[in-house]
Parts: sequence; C-alpha cells; structure tokens
Amino acid sequence: MQMFQLNSQNYHSNEANQHYMSVSQFKSAIECEASVIAELKGEHERPSSLALTVGSYTHSAFESEQVFDEFVEENRGIIFNTRGGKYADFKQADSMIETIKNDRFAMFALEGEKEVIYTGELFGVQWKIKVDAINHDRKTFTDLKTTQSLSKRYWSDKYSKYVSFVEAYDYVLQMAIYREIIYQNTGAYYVPYIVAVTKETPPDKAILHFDESRFEFELEYTKERLPSIISAKLGNKDPKRCEVCEYCRATKQLNNTFEIEFLLK
Repeated sequence: MQMFQLNSQNYHSNEANQHYMSVSQFKSAIECEASVIAELKGEHERPSSLALTVGSYTHSAFESEQVFDEFVEENRGIIFNTRGGKYADFKQADSMIETIKNDRFAMFALEGEKEVIYTGELFGVQWKIKVDAINHDRKTFTDLKTTQSLSKRYWSDKYSKYVSFVEAYDYVLQMAIYREIIYQNTGAYYVPYIVAVTKETPPDKAILHFDESRFEFELEYTKERLPSIISAKLGNKDPKRCEVCEYCRATKQLNNTFEIEFLLK
C-alpha cells in the first residue's frame, strides 16, 4: 500500500490526520478520544476560533512577507473592521510581532528554514511534525509560542502540581516528540528552544531552553497513553468520552442519575 504523500497543502487535512499521529492530535485525544475520532470520521467539525486565527496570523509574520500578505488577504473579513482598521486582537498581535522583530536575540533564535515537515515512527506509530524554524548549521529548532503571561501558574493533573504555561500546554512533550523525529531524519539530536511572547500591553518575551532530563518523562507518558488512542483510531474499541467538551455535550445520552456532590468533580 502506498504511503500517503504529506505536504504543506494537505498537512492539516483530515486524510493526513488519519494516516499520521501528531502532537496536536495526541493532546486532543488525551482530553477526549471520542471528539478526535468523530472528527476523523467527518462526524464532527471543531469550530474555528479567533484565537487560532490570531495565532496563525502571528506565525505567518515570521515565515515570510509573502506568506503573511497572503494570510491577511485571505482573512481580511476577520482581521479588518468595516472602517478598515484592524480588530483589537490583531492590533495586539501586531504589537507582539513587533516585540519579537525588534529583539535581535529572539530573531537570531528564529533563524533557519521555516515550517519544515518531517515524518517518523515512534512507539510503532507514524507521526508528522511541522517545525516553526530549524537551523541545521547550529543543530537547533525553535517554536514560537504566545501566552497570557510568562509567570502565570496552572494546576496540572498530569504533573500533580502547579506548572508554567510550557508544561500546562504540553510544549515539553511537543519538543520531546519533535526532537526524536528530527533525529530520525537528520541523525543528530537538535536542541529545542521556545520564543515566547505575551499578550500583555506591552508584551513580555523570553527565549526558553529545556533540561534534557524532562524529555524522558514525556516520551514515557506518550508511550503509556498512545495505545488507547490508536486502538480507538483503528476502530478496535469505543473511544473514551470526556462528557464535558462540545462534542460530548452535543451527543450525550443520559442513562442514570448522580448525587449533586459529583457536579464539582
């Protein structure tokens, strides 16, 4: 059977997601397998969000001027109001973009080939990744992340403690997976970095690196949780429902009662 030919045009397509696991698919399935499987079957479509569009807008600004201009043209109705000015979220994004572009060290960290696609196998599963910026001379790769605040704390059931936004949104796991797939394609372990910029006024910024000891836990966590997701994806078992997401609320069927104490669980 011929392997699906992955490229920049079909990278985010449903067909590509059926053939490959990705970090975003894995993270979504950890939250709710049922929602992810319904999306893959075409039975549920995740609504587009303004936050996602603003994030794509910000990322495109660092890919190339042409990509940015094309993105703006394709999304003019979302970016600009009837008076021709930009909506507040995109004005804020412009401020974040300028904050990074005016910082020589941040731009140095983002130097390299942009939006590079790699595939590989981890734990018997085919994965796809798209790297924001990879520098083969320095053997580094960098991801651009936006966040509310650099110092905000989040409770994490996964780590059983308060953590930073990097851990809360599984960016350490992302870097661990990317690092392994890049190794399979280059024969070298590249060093990951995050260029972070906040949605504050004015935006704050930081360049973050990782102690390599963090990656072993993330890979073990992935290895442990992956079989259930793949089994559901292959149709070998019913996917787990979270009963709180949009898909689960829309498809919920009641079959019992529960005591009011469980409303807060």
